[in-house]
Amino acid sequence: QVQVVESGGGLVQAGGSLRLSCAASGSIVSVNVMAYYRQAPEKPRELVATITREGVTHYADFVKGRFTISRDNAKNTIYLQMNNLKPEDTAVYRCYALVLATTPSLSDDYWGQGTQVTVSP
Repeated sequence: QVQVVESGGGLVQAGGSLRLSCAASGSIVSVNVMAYYRQAPEKPRELVATITREGVTHYADFVKGRFTISRDNAKNTIYLQMNNLKPEDTAVYRCYALVLATTPSLSDDYWGQGTQVTVSP
């Protein structure tokens, strides 16, 4: 089995910071791309940031300069450091992992359960 578990999130005032973590675990050979998406109420899901196993990153324009994604391959874990948060960053943030599993049939896209980030004005 493979699991993707998130932690972090919560309530913060505008201008504040939060750190999200996401760990993939189980019968894993390797994890390639990992990413965070977010979805606000009545809005479509949007990509926030991605990071490859080699550490190549990509950010959505609306978080550039404020968010930083990083990775610990030994732990199959990524981190999203969110600084200078704005009320419009309020959303459920979900982690994504592209997993190569020891059992080929389990190699697939995996998603975390989601964590709420709320930024008050």
